[in-house]
Amino acid sequence: MRRDLPAGAGAAMMCWLTVVLWLDRAGGGGGLWQQRVLGALTWLVLLAALSRVSATVRVQTLVVVAFATLVEYVFSPTLGVYTYRFHNVPAFVPPGHGLVYLSATAIGGAALVERHGRPATALVLGVGGLWAGYGVLVAARPDALGAFWYGCLLLFVLLGPSRRVYLGAFVAVGWLELVGTHLGTWAWATHDPTGWVSIGNPPAGAAGGYGWFDLAGPLAAPALLRALDRVRRRGTARVTAERPAVDAR
Repeated sequence: MRRDLPAGAGAAMMCWLTVVLWLDRAGGGGGLWQQRVLGALTWLVLLAALSRVSATVRVQTLVVVAFATLVEYVFSPTLGVYTYRFHNVPAFVPPGHGLVYLSATAIGGAALVERHGRPATALVLGVGGLWAGYGVLVAARPDALGAFWYGCLLLFVLLGPSRRVYLGAFVAVGWLELVGTHLGTWAWATHDPTGWVSIGNPPAGAAGGYGWFDLAGPLAAPALLRALDRVRRRGTARVTAERPAVDAR
């Protein structure tokens, strides 16, 4: 039976992540041990949330965590596209990506969004477009990457397999990016490693970039679920085949 998290659960997970970012803020946060404690607690919050969702959403979330963690290590300490306080990937970041995905699914699946899907879509794309336009045309710090990622968001929202998830992702990712950069938990570089693409702090279309994580989960989950089912059936068949021999002894 399918189980979905209510929109309130998405808000609660965002509140938890906001508290974590505030505790790890620049100039007021603790050291690496505090990050590790926050990471352990965030894993517990994620596990509690995963116990409330269907197997499909559970696997999607774990795919997002794995993919996002790989991207974090490539783009932060390796390429320096954005930098955390200790030039690492904080322990709370991998499970935090899982909570962001679950928040996006909860917000996107809210009854209000389902009832008013078109206005919600227009609002998200309108606000995102204004933000991206500001970054390219007005902001003192140019933001070409934000405009590109807004284009990705536009495609995900209009053509993606889980369109309402991207609406929720715009809310969750946009809020956490604004909070995290404001507190100094992380900071984006002014340009990408080539020096050609300008980047805002945060990029206006960050939710569009995050949409690639949201896409990976639904695409990979069915194959993983089938593989797990095959392993489970083989194990059951093996136990069944061995049982007569055990009974005979």
